[in-house]
Amino acid sequence: MKKVSFAEFGGPEVLRLIDAEEPHAGPGQIRIAVRAAGVNPVDWRLREGQVLGAHPLELPAGVGLDAAGVVDEIGEGVRDVAPGDRVFGEGTSTYAELAVLSAWAPMPAGLTFAEAAGYPSVVETALRVLREVGVRPGQTLLVSGASGGVGSAVLQFARERGIRVIATAGAANQEYVRGLGALATTYHEGWTARVRCLGDVDAALDLAGSGVVPELVALTGDPRRVVSIADRDAPKFGVRFSGTAGSVPDALAEAAELIARGRLHIPVEKSYPLTEAARAHSDSQAGHARGRRVILV
Repeated sequence: MKKVSFAEFGGPEVLRLIDAEEPHAGPGQIRIAVRAAGVNPVDWRLREGQVLGAHPLELPAGVGLDAAGVVDEIGEGVRDVAPGDRVFGEGTSTYAELAVLSAWAPMPAGLTFAEAAGYPSVVETALRVLREVGVRPGQTLLVSGASGGVGSAVLQFARERGIRVIATAGAANQEYVRGLGALATTYHEGWTARVRCLGDVDAALDLAGSGVVPELVALTGDPRRVVSIADRDAPKFGVRFSGTAGSVPDALAEAAELIARGRLHIPVEKSYPLTEAARAHSDSQAGHARGRRVILV
């Protein structure tokens, strides 16, 4: 079996495509023949050796949390799927031909494997930070770094909840975030003044880690009304850093229902073969995404 692995922490160049032993599903798990794997910032943060409490690992380590594929092995106690079912979900070492998932759901009709692989961690994170920041229907949420996968999901979940959104994104992605229901502005010089012109801000999310946490606190007036998923210095400003996952099955169920109704769509900006995982990481670290990046297996 082929899988992407790294034996030392470092840049994208430490990633290797290796021959590995096949994993097997334990109790409450399934194994899938992977068709596509999602590329998430947590993947390269772990590769760099950043300490993320929710994802401890030992070297050598595989890469990837999200995947979509076909069930081919079922662990003890699993009753809701059968071999041959198409599923998407979260597990470990998903940049591989075979991967074990610990959370999954049936793939919504009409989704390709590439599209489905882009959802699991993204929708869990989006729903988690919306809950943690405490924004309510009728209030205004500022989203910094809104055009990537998590931002795309946040904008659409917020829209469904009746939350007004102001989004910052690159110049090329202004129409994209507007199309998801947000008021948009760029993050270039003078962005805080432009945000104030769009209205008062009740809560804010930092999704890009671009050093704007102090400005988000100033705009909301309360560090308790700001949550970051990307700036580990956020607690220095009294802001919560959100890095511990919630319920992936619940998030997948809500996402699947919205996808089926045509109310949630996260586009795949770019796909890569398994042999180009390092390039996928380089592109992910560069930012400026519109939607998701995925590995095709």
